[in-house]
Amino acid sequence: MKRLGIFPNTGKDNVCEALPKFVALCREQGLEPVLSQHLMLPQHGCATYNLEDTSSLRQLDYAVSLGGDGTLLQMARYIAPLGIPCFGINFGKLGFLAEIEIDGVRKAINKLASGNFALESRSLLRAQIISGPTCTHEAHALNDLVLAKGAFSKLAHLQMYINGKPSGIYAADGLIISTATGSTAYCLSAGGPLVQPELNVSIITPVCAHSLTARALVIPLSEVIELRAVPGSEEMQLSADGENIAIVSEANYVRIEKSPYTMQFIRLTSRDYYQTWQQKLMRNI
Repeated sequence: MKRLGIFPNTGKDNVCEALPKFVALCREQGLEPVLSQHLMLPQHGCATYNLEDTSSLRQLDYAVSLGGDGTLLQMARYIAPLGIPCFGINFGKLGFLAEIEIDGVRKAINKLASGNFALESRSLLRAQIISGPTCTHEAHALNDLVLAKGAFSKLAHLQMYINGKPSGIYAADGLIISTATGSTAYCLSAGGPLVQPELNVSIITPVCAHSLTARALVIPLSEVIELRAVPGSEEMQLSADGENIAIVSEANYVRIEKSPYTMQFIRLTSRDYYQTWQQKLMRNI
């Protein structure tokens, strides 16, 4: 019996209500549901995993998030380094990453249990904060990395280098470095392009740049990006998929490159990305 790790957003009432039924559905279809041992809800007699214990997570054959794209991104932090295939069930609004809608759950679980699915790899980005010869922090992102102004600074002043060569100076609220997968997230809101998610590219998008010429830049994912604070500027905050990582100042810099990890998505529908864009982004036209 395959073990399915369930990562629910218990802050959503509809997820809490649906969880017992989802656990029962998994068992009905021949899957063993596994829940977090820290879940502040009844465990429904399930086996458990510990988010802080890699060996505990390795017991999972598959993983599923119950919530929106944010829930899936939180799950990705734990399972992407382990290569555990996953999918998401959308209890949120847009749901670009969580492809299964609530009314399609039974069919999706039936397909998963019978092995009737495809796997799709998505690239991640890795950020390292370098201070002298030392890497002080490291983070991986499925959607994006953001270097933004601190809580009290007016603008982020930063220099960008690509493969060691000066490639731009920005005065902006921040700079987004996103994967193709993340092109429909913060990058899109900041005026970046829509990019087919299987392309191996990085998208560099300034946020509210103090310039009439600053535009998004798409480069190969193999390129190495360095972001440094302009001398005399204030501290900046680095985040990965919405999670704050560390403060960046003149004393250190951020190195961004392709992550050694990939995210393995389980595809249980025939819906393609162009159809998803049409449905999610243009439905109000």
